[in-house]
Parts: sequence; C-alpha cells; structure tokens
Amino acid sequence: MKVIKLISIAMIALIAVIGFRWHRYVTNSETAYEEIGIELNSRMPGPINKWGCDRLHETFGNILPPYGCQSGADGRQWR
Repeated sequence: MKVIKLISIAMIALIAVIGFRWHRYVTNSETAYEEIGIELNSRMPGPINKWGCDRLHETFGNILPPYGCQSGADGRQWR
C-alpha cells in the first residue's frame, strides 16, 4: 500500500512540475522558440495546446509560429 501511495505522490508531483513549466512557457516566455516549452506545448491535448498557442500568438504574433502552433501547408500561419 505504501508503494502505491509513493507512486501516486510522485506522479502528481511530476504532473505539477510539467504543468508549471508549460504554463510558464506560454505566459511568461521571452521567446516563442524555447525548446522545452515547444515540446511540452506540442504534446498537450488539443484544447490545452490551442490555449497555449493563443497565448503565444498574443505575445509573439508577428513571428513564425513554433512547432505545434502552425497551420497551413507552409507552416507559416498560426492556428
């Protein structure tokens, strides 16, 4: 029973750390091309990824979108 509790706590902590890191990227990043942030955002489920891309677009709207926020055949447009 203690092993299950320990694994559960570790999983919750991991999710919290990843979630915080992703949120910091989409809301407070100095650049839209931060490797770890791009990877985290591109792997988020659809609605969460869209929300993150919308925040990045508000901040960095006049640059090429990072991976995971691209649309169109040429990848030069924000979703």
